[in-house]
Amino acid sequence: MGGVVLELSGIRKHYGAVVAVDELDLQLRTGEFLTFLGPSGSGKTTTLMMVAGLQQPDAGSIMLNGASVAQTPPYRRDIGMVFQNYALFPHMTVRRNVAFPLEMRGKNHQEIGRLVDEALRLVGLPEHGDRLPKQLSGGQQQRVALARAMVYQPALLLMDEPLGALDRKLREQLQLEIKRVHRQRGISVLYVTHDQEEALTMSDRIAVFNHGRIEQIGTPTELYDAPATRFVAGFIGDTNFLSGRVRDISDGVCEIETAAGRVQAMASPGLITGALASVAIRPERIVLSSVHVDGAGLHGNISDVIYLGNARKYVVRLSDGSDCFALRQANAPALETIDEKICLSWEIQHAIAFPT
Repeated sequence: MGGVVLELSGIRKHYGAVVAVDELDLQLRTGEFLTFLGPSGSGKTTTLMMVAGLQQPDAGSIMLNGASVAQTPPYRRDIGMVFQNYALFPHMTVRRNVAFPLEMRGKNHQEIGRLVDEALRLVGLPEHGDRLPKQLSGGQQQRVALARAMVYQPALLLMDEPLGALDRKLREQLQLEIKRVHRQRGISVLYVTHDQEEALTMSDRIAVFNHGRIEQIGTPTELYDAPATRFVAGFIGDTNFLSGRVRDISDGVCEIETAAGRVQAMASPGLITGALASVAIRPERIVLSSVHVDGAGLHGNISDVIYLGNARKYVVRLSDGSDCFALRQANAPALETIDEKICLSWEIQHAIAFPT
């Protein structure tokens, strides 16, 4: 990835009293796959629509390849778009659908034929050019939409939940297909989704949206293993939260007194002694032991075991009556006994305490 293809500075958008996007700053690098992830109403699609030119920001600037697009209409922004609904022309063949943006740009027939063939090969549909959209499956139609958006080699490709209407297995297959096409073409992509697994699978970086702001932006590993806020920790992946009060902080490690016992975790910025805090710990980071040792982590009883195929999820009822979840791979020795007493522990670096 080289320079910056897209830069947003101080972007703000409101609808009456509702602030949809609030002072947003963002850079997309050339050839990068950047995903907007967040709940409904968090501002991610509104931001995408402003980049496309389909909505106008109330404040701020949008720069594409170093030039402002404030006065540039959508069709002149050199941006391709793929939506959840495929938006294919039903009366046109696959080939005509893919050729349409090239025809609108005045390309000659020979060049159109070459580029369409190349685009259909790229999405794995070289033999489907003469079919109508109604003769294709949902996954094939979305591939055609992708080919049409990329055929004229735009500077930027925008994708707004393009896989949301597909079943899980097909969605997972197309996630890998889109990532493969992205790598082969080296195209810059802005991708919108509320599916965290999809974001983790496909992205070079992820921007987590909440109430019109970006809570954190980073690689999938950074966001999963080192969330910057409690919201990010709870939104990406499964997380246990233990509430308590900070008793001590030393060298970045804090001691939290919870209703279920005393635990240790890494202290996030802003945490002070005496403050209320939430400790975030992933289920797969929790070590379960049937050896009951006083003072070693938390203690509880197994209340349920959920078989997931490749793993077992244990529901542990802690001494304060709250539940904590732990994940064990299926090939690990099973702890199947309901009501069995259990000890829960973890390495300190895998737990993070956030101000409540």
